[in-house]
Amino acid sequence: MSLSDDLKSTVNKVKGEIKEQVGNATGDRATERDGQKDKLKGKVQEVIGDVKDKLKHK
Repeated sequence: MSLSDDLKSTVNKVKGEIKEQVGNATGDRATERDGQKDKLKGKVQEVIGDVKDKLKHK
């Protein structure tokens, strides 16, 4: 995975985890869901980066 894809993926997963934990601690379900969405976005970016690498190395 390229550094750019890796960085974007990691940032979104970390941001999502923080939002999810804050939402959980404060009882704010909307913030918790936003965090879950950000984590999912990071996972999708990771998969896209992996696919790009596989296509590049064919």
